[in-house]
Amino acid sequence: MSRTVHIPYTIEQDEDGVWCAHALLRPGVGAHGEGDTPETAIADLREAVSLMIEEFGPPQELELTLDVA
Repeated sequence: MSRTVHIPYTIEQDEDGVWCAHALLRPGVGAHGEGDTPETAIADLREAVSLMIEEFGPPQELELTLDVA
């Protein structure tokens, strides 16, 4: 079973012109991406979130447990 989860994020351009995307998965646990354009920053953020989930497993808020009778 596959499920799409939308994770809110913010994106801003820093003083050096680099775009930075940030997602807070829960307090103290987040991911960041950056790039030359908003699109590349978001793609970098998506990769960071994927790698974090691959390494540490999904945050408890993203897990789903089903009891099927």
